[in-house]
Amino acid sequence: MSGIVIVGAGQAAASMAAKLRALGHEGTITIIGSEPLPPYQRPPLSKAYLLGDMGVERLTLRAPDWWEENAITLRLGTSVTAIDTEAQRVTLSDGESLAYSELAICTGATPRRLPAAIGGELGNVFTVRNLADVDAMRPLFDAGKRLVVVGGGYIGLEAAAVARKLGLEVTLIEAAPRILGRVACAQTADAIRALHQSHGVEILEGIGLARLTGETDVTGAELADGHTLPADFVIVGIGVTPDEAIAREAGIQCENGVAVDAQGQSSTPHVWAAGDCASFPGPEGRLRLESVGNAIDMGELVAANMLGAAKDYAPKPWFWSDQFDAKLQIAGLNAGYDRVVTRHDDGASFWYFRDGRLIAVDALNDARAYMVGKRLIEAAKPVTPEQVETTPELKALMK
Repeated sequence: MSGIVIVGAGQAAASMAAKLRALGHEGTITIIGSEPLPPYQRPPLSKAYLLGDMGVERLTLRAPDWWEENAITLRLGTSVTAIDTEAQRVTLSDGESLAYSELAICTGATPRRLPAAIGGELGNVFTVRNLADVDAMRPLFDAGKRLVVVGGGYIGLEAAAVARKLGLEVTLIEAAPRILGRVACAQTADAIRALHQSHGVEILEGIGLARLTGETDVTGAELADGHTLPADFVIVGIGVTPDEAIAREAGIQCENGVAVDAQGQSSTPHVWAAGDCASFPGPEGRLRLESVGNAIDMGELVAANMLGAAKDYAPKPWFWSDQFDAKLQIAGLNAGYDRVVTRHDDGASFWYFRDGRLIAVDALNDARAYMVGKRLIEAAKPVTPEQVETTPELKALMK
């Protein structure tokens, strides 16, 4: 008997399965996940969970009995080793195979690692992607220990913030000229840098890593300028790549992830994709988003389209990051911006424009700016940089 099989057990998979049942699908649904746990939230891993403010039981996306009540089969601790698109079957790591009527690939993304040649495989060198990663590093978060963070993106900065709050000595190194170089404007980076420095994080920008030192476990980080930082452990946050290998091996078209059309269907009949591993058509080429919002919305869209809805995906990007006592909320996509307007209201907000059109907002401790900006972007409401700069009350921009 065939049914809907979902490869991957993250946010996109969970949202897709729930939506299928909500829309009345009565056939079998099987989620296959390589981790031993049912689908859980990943963003808190580098924030509240690492800090100890959230227990593992609060990470799970659904109550344990919800899956059984909704007749959704979880095959956990199991991975898909092959997809036969002609026979419409997947082979599992335990040797079993499952037939599918529709297949969804929701395999997420994999963190980039440092090469073994420069010490990337030494002990106490970590990435932050899943629960096992964080559980492995948590015992080292003792006051006074020395942490080196490689990479000045959100994951690295969040881990640095947690470490300082717990009393560790933290140095973050970024090879690019500044932190957040690929994802935020200089003004946002300046604010985040100042926040970290005020809490005692040492940030070194424009300095590359030559290698990690140590025999078995890491003992230090040698920089490109010859200086060596002592380290009890290292966290590597240098980005992720879409987990597309199983699709590519099956002959499914991949282009910065599993390439899908506007409705989430891949190049192969009866094969779909959603979440971090999927790239879809955008206004200016293919787009891949790494966010909870995208995983939820795209997962639900694919569920509806499997059942015949034939709806195109219209993403409404939003992101967030918690660091120290600051919440950074982001709406829209800032690619290609040519002007940034800064406001100081409840907190600080940075408004991105391209050719005079508002395309994104970064709001630091300013929920009002985030909500107004998000609504303006989603409604495509015309607003000029001058209006954002001079309007006393942001809500007036909505009129």
